[in-house]
Amino acid sequence: MTRSVLWAPVLPGTAVHDLPGDTIPAMFWNGVAARGDRVFLREKKLGIWQSWTWTEVGKAVQEMAAGLMALGLAHRDVVAILSNTRLEWLLADLAIQSAGGTANGIYPTDAPSQVQYLCEDSRTSVIVVEDDEQLDKVLEVRDQLPTLRWIVVIDTRGLERFDDPMVLSLDQLRARGASALDVLPPRLAQVHPDDLAILVYTSGTTGKPKGAMHTHAGLVYGVRAAATNLPQSDADERICFLPLCHIAERMIGAYSAVLTGATLNFVESPETFAENVREVAPHVLFAVPRVWEKFYSGVRIAIAEATPLQRLAYGWAMGVGGRVAERVLEGRPVPASLKALFLLADVLVLGNVKRLLGIHRARALLSGAAPISPDLIRWYLSLGVPMLEGWGMTETGAYGTLTRPDQIQPGSIGPAAHGVEMKIDPSTGEMLTRGPHLFKGYLNLPEKTAEVIDDDGWFHTGDVGVVDQQGRYRITDRMKDIIITAGGKNITPSEIENQLKFSPYITDAVVIGDRRAYLTALVMIDQENCERYAQDRDIPFSSFGSLARSPQIQALIQSEVDRVNREFARVEQIKQFRVLETQLTAEDEELTPTMKLKRSFVQKKYAALIEGMYGGH
Repeated sequence: MTRSVLWAPVLPGTAVHDLPGDTIPAMFWNGVAARGDRVFLREKKLGIWQSWTWTEVGKAVQEMAAGLMALGLAHRDVVAILSNTRLEWLLADLAIQSAGGTANGIYPTDAPSQVQYLCEDSRTSVIVVEDDEQLDKVLEVRDQLPTLRWIVVIDTRGLERFDDPMVLSLDQLRARGASALDVLPPRLAQVHPDDLAILVYTSGTTGKPKGAMHTHAGLVYGVRAAATNLPQSDADERICFLPLCHIAERMIGAYSAVLTGATLNFVESPETFAENVREVAPHVLFAVPRVWEKFYSGVRIAIAEATPLQRLAYGWAMGVGGRVAERVLEGRPVPASLKALFLLADVLVLGNVKRLLGIHRARALLSGAAPISPDLIRWYLSLGVPMLEGWGMTETGAYGTLTRPDQIQPGSIGPAAHGVEMKIDPSTGEMLTRGPHLFKGYLNLPEKTAEVIDDDGWFHTGDVGVVDQQGRYRITDRMKDIIITAGGKNITPSEIENQLKFSPYITDAVVIGDRRAYLTALVMIDQENCERYAQDRDIPFSSFGSLARSPQIQALIQSEVDRVNREFARVEQIKQFRVLETQLTAEDEELTPTMKLKRSFVQKKYAALIEGMYGGH
């Protein structure tokens, strides 16, 4: 039966959070011993889901780890992984750490110059690449990498005639390890909780990327503590699709599955994500706000194209769900008559909407990495699925706060999680945090580390926030992003941007106005929904640029801006906007790998466009 907000979520299977192990590899190998033939990982290849048991995963990791040692990998050496999210990414990560090494993830969208910097800064000795495309990047810069000794290729299609003494395939690596498995146990015994487990480089929007150093002790503490906040079990199905070099998917997805025994399903490709979610129907789904916005806009567009009767039924059902959601948010009991009405709405309409999205089995939806519109949280709650917003950073191991299902407050990131200390700096309003989950500093940058971790161990997050009487935190903005208008008014741009992104026709927006007389915005339209809007109305366009310039699309975006303006005071309203005429992807400099617009970069690159909204001066 579809679970709803009306009842406490039921945890299927057996919760296994006491799996021993004080390092990531120790926890993993104890999981292999305890779970054996249970399915751990699944991947979809050529349209077919293929399963890997814990034993099979253990065999692959064992051979890869021994293979790395056969290549000369020493204890505490750094191995980089340059690949999209795929099953082999996690195998490599676990193998590197099992061999006593440090895993350094590199975004597959990074340019050769960025790959060079990250490998040089970390003194990478071996790099695992996904395919010929990623191999080319490394070969282009390897002469500038004196510590690099080996390159391992996961997918060798197109490299059948390629021969290079430094390059070998993943199969060849495993074959080397299979003949030398006895070297691994002594090395595993040397891995200490205080060893550096992973390097996670920050996005580098304000300078060169900084390598955040995470120890095994910090990672294990974070993943265990997180399991007390949101229990999971070995009967759970999870989805893995966000970049694994990002700390959130690593902790909330991969390492959480290692601890709890949940089955981790790797999507076939980013393009098939929505289809794969429907097939798996995960019990817990973590995603960034852009994904949740996309789900919502898809439903909204589908309803707009539905029959009048279907639209009427949807409106009625969401109205019932909304009444339940408001009572839940206010902590008031839901009357039996309203419960019965909600069950009817769930059977007739809401359950079908959830199945359309693949969230009909979800106990909870998790949102993080960026702020999300409170209205979006209410919408999902009206469907009967609690959305829990949390907060964490690269430096905190993606661990910090998490909303509990019985304490949802749209706009709040929840209270400090188990074992986390948090407070608000009374002089600046900045959120500070400390605890065993924190990183140990930035690699090779002691002065940058000292800037963010004070003498009392408090990490200065750069986020401005407030805390209510229930201990729930709310981020108002990044310290560097707060807008102070020419009239001296302090404005939080993220609140306005979140409301703009609630539109199905707007993917992202950057509000501008610091030291200016009024606010303006750069808008990135949703290509799919705007194209459908144009096609339904016979609006001609030949490219994304012509679509963005279309007077009808401009009018559509103006109506969405007008809708948002009505929710804010006059000084906070957007007077003008411009639509970006280029369809951006994660490979473009304007976007982070998690698909967020880089505010400072965008303002510099589109300075002329911005000045045009202020009369050119």
